[in-house]
Amino acid sequence: MGRAYAVREAKIKKTGAAKGKLYTNFAKEIYLAAKRGVPEIEANSALKHVVEKAKKMQVPADIINRALDKAKGAGKEEYQEIIYEGFGPGASTFMIKTLTDNVNRTVGEVRAAFNKMNKSLGVNNSVSYNYDNLTIMSFKSDKEEDVLMALLDAEIEPVEFESEDGYLNVSVKYADTYKAKEVIESVIPDVDYELDESGWYAKDTVTLEGEDLEVFNKLYNMLDEIEDVTDIYHNVNL
Repeated sequence: MGRAYAVREAKIKKTGAAKGKLYTNFAKEIYLAAKRGVPEIEANSALKHVVEKAKKMQVPADIINRALDKAKGAGKEEYQEIIYEGFGPGASTFMIKTLTDNVNRTVGEVRAAFNKMNKSLGVNNSVSYNYDNLTIMSFKSDKEEDVLMALLDAEIEPVEFESEDGYLNVSVKYADTYKAKEVIESVIPDVDYELDESGWYAKDTVTLEGEDLEVFNKLYNMLDEIEDVTDIYHNVNL
């Protein structure tokens, strides 16, 4: 598969505390999508997208509904999305997505993780220039040519487009996400996305060994344990 697919692992097999964090993160994402538009699923494409993902990941309906109720005014939480950029061992870098209702707490916890490993946070754009903000989709289909032509007719140029083992794998710029999905669903009305993820993907990757790899893994795990961290992207070949 292409670069985007190679660096994204499915997060389906989550149990215990990990599953609890997954539910919490989806609740925040649903809340944020609802607040950015309108808190009505059918009238807000971003919200509909997040809710569909949550259901596929088996997030309970009551968690989804509570997040929607909060967005409608039943609650005082105000979440915002903040992405931190950081430098790991060797030539490794991190893009750390967070959803938080307390920026000071979150940045303090993220910075503390880097400090414990003698690494540092970067300023805005110190790392992100080496990443593409993409949405990647994978779905069963034998309509490769029809999908590609429909995307091009809609003036969407896929970053990656390939057919493998009966699946079409498509990646587009994040800004084209919802338009691309509308196009795909016009060609394949009953499309079932095996993979449907948006994130930051490194343009160039590095390989770590020995102590550098050990430090990287420790730092990654520390960041992943922070409640407000929802996704961690990096440029390391694993």
